[in-house]
Amino acid sequence: MDYSTILLIFALLSGFYMAWSIGANDVANAMGTSVGSGALTVKRAVIIAAVLEFAGAFFAGSHVSQTIRKGIINPNLFAGHEMDLVFGMIGALLAAAIWLQIASYNGWPVSTTHSIVGAVLGFGVAYGGINAADWAKVGSIVASWVVSPLLSGSIAFALFSLLRNLIYKNPNPIRAAKKVTPFIVFVVFLVLTLAMVFKGLKNLHLDLDFGGAFLVGIIIGLLAAGISILLLRRIDENELTDAKKERPDSQAPNIGKRVDKAITQIEKALARVEDPSAQTRLESIKAELQAFEKDLDIESGMDRDSQEFKTVERIFIYLQILSASFVAFAHGANDVANSVGPLAAVVTILQTGEIAMKSAVPVWILVLGGVGIVIGLATWGWRVMLTIGKKITELTPTRGFSAEFATATTLVLATKLGLPVSTTHTLVGGVLGVGFARGIKALNLQVVNNIIISWVVTIPAGAFGALIIYYLLKAVFG
Repeated sequence: MDYSTILLIFALLSGFYMAWSIGANDVANAMGTSVGSGALTVKRAVIIAAVLEFAGAFFAGSHVSQTIRKGIINPNLFAGHEMDLVFGMIGALLAAAIWLQIASYNGWPVSTTHSIVGAVLGFGVAYGGINAADWAKVGSIVASWVVSPLLSGSIAFALFSLLRNLIYKNPNPIRAAKKVTPFIVFVVFLVLTLAMVFKGLKNLHLDLDFGGAFLVGIIIGLLAAGISILLLRRIDENELTDAKKERPDSQAPNIGKRVDKAITQIEKALARVEDPSAQTRLESIKAELQAFEKDLDIESGMDRDSQEFKTVERIFIYLQILSASFVAFAHGANDVANSVGPLAAVVTILQTGEIAMKSAVPVWILVLGGVGIVIGLATWGWRVMLTIGKKITELTPTRGFSAEFATATTLVLATKLGLPVSTTHTLVGGVLGVGFARGIKALNLQVVNNIIISWVVTIPAGAFGALIIYYLLKAVFG
């Protein structure tokens, strides 16, 4: 077995390992909210995500991939030293994959794009010096850590608050849901169509400008809204309302009002009490009552165990699964390049001996990346699913839908504006936004803190790892 064959096999294994790590970490993001809300079981989520991720990678994945991922490093640095680029790209794949595996084991949702960018940055700067990197682009990536979660979180916060006021606080929530849902369906299909055209299908080079894509989205949205109206007619809100009235326990006291009254009494007591220790104790009780009040699902006027609540949530189960499916397909179409891009560069150099700014990606490499993603999701994907769906905040189909829809909307806006955002960061921001809508107490701040730290560590972890592996490969094969 000759020198180049050994390197090719090693590169293929590294690319597959990276694809597996992407499946274990990134793919779980798309389905995490659906699992957390109970809309899907882990098994069904894995099957749906596997099919859509592979379809996105194979049918819409990048058939022409940049040799230097995201243009972080100037490729002219390696002219005449092509094998250094081979060592560097293999090192980048391995370093990013190792970090993603560590993050997945701990259930941290991190960005695979940022992992590979950090890895390429590490060996590139080591090879060509500090000026070899495009620091403006690196800065924009760092800025996206703040921009994408804030934007997605704001949209999710506003959407969930709107749904809660329009539907759950309505005297007849099912009737309100039947009126509001067709409008929601229209907007959802409009945004998801744009997400597919701009994010998920851009590699198919569809010749649609924003106006054309928007028109297609409106048509699809209207058709979907029409179908939703027909389906919603099958729900008889009057029958459910009458059944509720007949139940003897339906006249249960309004706990929310009682808590409000208790808080008011405590505030009056605070105005009279002068003892500091007593004031501190009363403030503590008041804070606990306020947190309890915000966390009550029945504050919306519906008991969580009621048939009304279950019926409304069932409507949003389908919207949530739909949103998650679009995100999964778009992710497979785009992020498969994180594994096959560097691999395609290595294959091109080993076959031709030349560096190409853009390398053709053979179909078999796309299949390799798609299979690796699916296996990673099926084996370790549940770890990150639990973090997204269970550990940050408690999710229901309505909350999960709000987070997923906010993610898709943010991806459309970011793609249109050319902002480098991470799907992972965007989705986590959406989940945080839904949690904030219920009050800070609804969030597990320790988990949120660990996630933010893992985001900050991602780029340097990839950079140092790639640097070490680059020198090891150069020592062995150079």
